[in-house]
Amino acid sequence: MSIAKVRGGELLALAGAVCVIVSLMLAWYEGSSSGTLDAWDTFGPGVVLLLVATAGALSLFFGTLAERSAAVSVAAAVWCIPLGMAGLIAAVVRVLERPDHATGVCAGAWLALAGVAAIFAGAWQAVHDERGSLYEPATPEIRPRP
Repeated sequence: MSIAKVRGGELLALAGAVCVIVSLMLAWYEGSSSGTLDAWDTFGPGVVLLLVATAGALSLFFGTLAERSAAVSVAAAVWCIPLGMAGLIAAVVRVLERPDHATGVCAGAWLALAGVAAIFAGAWQAVHDERGSLYEPATPEIRPRP
């Protein structure tokens, strides 16, 4: 494991995953009769998509951290893009469409929206990062022809 392998995209996705995890503990909606509701009170497909996007971001970060070949982190980044997009759409819908009797949107929903946006942006940046390798390129010795 080497922290030097982790790039900006992976760190951004990790920060987004942390934001989504924290948002699950905060209030998402407030209502006059029901008080505050968190994500678990209104559990549905939107929360599942947020959790899947968070799992993708965590696999992107830890796959890059523990990689033995670049294929693991590239595959995780490629899969994290559609998962992040699905989570972003779900978060936008959760912010715009309130559950029954909710009068306002609280900090949890906004933090989840910012988190999945960071997951999507981090995965996008990780796929498009073309910096050179940390290792010297191999230079094979030239053999004379027989």
